[in-house]
Amino acid sequence: MGSHKLDNEERIASPLVVLLDLNRRARRATSDDELAFLAVNDSRALAVYRQAALWFSEGGVRALSGILQTEMNAPYVHWLERVCQHLQAQMGAEATPVSVAALPTTEALEWSEWLPPYGLWVPLNTAAKQGPAAGGLLFAADAPWTEAQVALLREWLDAWQYAWVARAAPPHWSWQRIRRAAIGCFAAPADRPWWRRPRILVLAGVLAVLLFPVRLTVLAPGELVPAHPAIIRAPLDGVIAQFHVAPNELVKAGQPLFGFDEAPLAARRDVSAQALLTAEAEYRQFAHQAVTDNKSKAQLAQLLGKIEERKAEAGYLSEQLGRARVTSPVDGLALFDDPTEWIGKPVQTGERVLRVAAAGDVEVEAWVAMGDAITLDDDASVTLYLAANPLSSLTAHLRYLSHDAVARPNGLYAYRLRAKLAEGTDQRVGLKGTVKIHGHWVALGYWMVRRPLASLRQTLGV
Repeated sequence: MGSHKLDNEERIASPLVVLLDLNRRARRATSDDELAFLAVNDSRALAVYRQAALWFSEGGVRALSGILQTEMNAPYVHWLERVCQHLQAQMGAEATPVSVAALPTTEALEWSEWLPPYGLWVPLNTAAKQGPAAGGLLFAADAPWTEAQVALLREWLDAWQYAWVARAAPPHWSWQRIRRAAIGCFAAPADRPWWRRPRILVLAGVLAVLLFPVRLTVLAPGELVPAHPAIIRAPLDGVIAQFHVAPNELVKAGQPLFGFDEAPLAARRDVSAQALLTAEAEYRQFAHQAVTDNKSKAQLAQLLGKIEERKAEAGYLSEQLGRARVTSPVDGLALFDDPTEWIGKPVQTGERVLRVAAAGDVEVEAWVAMGDAITLDDDASVTLYLAANPLSSLTAHLRYLSHDAVARPNGLYAYRLRAKLAEGTDQRVGLKGTVKIHGHWVALGYWMVRRPLASLRQTLGV
């Protein structure tokens, strides 16, 4: 009696011990191929079958019992894929014996050619068809399946599926995980009102964000420039001989700035003075002769005009010689490049040589690209971020924006912008940076698509 009871306990415990051992091996599997081999081959420890196939909705047949590598182009594998696709679509979420009559005609006729008569379909992850283990296992045996065998296989494959999903689970940052989380956020019970469904709430939130008002701003290269400088231009044609001031030197009104080479002008002045003396002597000679000679009297008027011409020429040359020494008209800073670049250089009348700007009389100048020429108010706000002082900014207000675009040294066209500083600054003239120009209030969605839409329309002409 005791021996018979012990044999019954061993029969009951033996499948459970095998199941626990298979679960342990599945948890300790180091690769997907090892897990697939366990499913199609070592499941024989729980139920007797002749053939088994592991199939996934993405990837097809993964493993076959009795072989190490599956030949994907074999006719048997193609037939198995068609059968498994049909079983996944028609069978439920529980392990179900497969009846040949339930298969399509073509697959049913070939069943006896490939498999023994009794099949069993065990679905995997049927609750999430798009999961990493969506598919199933197809077993084929020579004898009908018992309830105990089906229960053991279902329990074993549930544990095997957890091991497979754990290995196939995407990392936390993967797009697949993000996509699933997004789909889960949109899922909602059917009995919930439409205005409380997550999809509607998310769309409403996105619409609210896109309609959120923001200031339309554009960026442009800018710098600090003199607001009202005195432009010093060349008063005559000549060659600059010397500079009396250094760049950025503080000068006073009337202080000499630079001078021209006076030798040619002095020589021309001396020649003109000598010609004037000659004309006056000739006039006096003809004046004495005119007392007795009527012909000499007739030439006096012509000689008198020649004298006036020589006087005018001498006066002009004397004036030009005086203008050869250029002085500052106002107090301020002398703004120009390296003086050695100017010395010995011939210049023409009206050519700009330097600027004299009053200290503190600065403003912002920027060059707005043609694509950024937005509509601005008369007193639009402008912010200058200097490259030399990134921790602070200068605030200014628009003074004017030119109507015509000007060619820049880089070959592009841009609009000149001038803005008056709201407060004084100790930053020197010439410092460069980036100007942020504030336009009208617009929707955030328009702010995001303005430049891409403009580029698209210019490219496609729509």
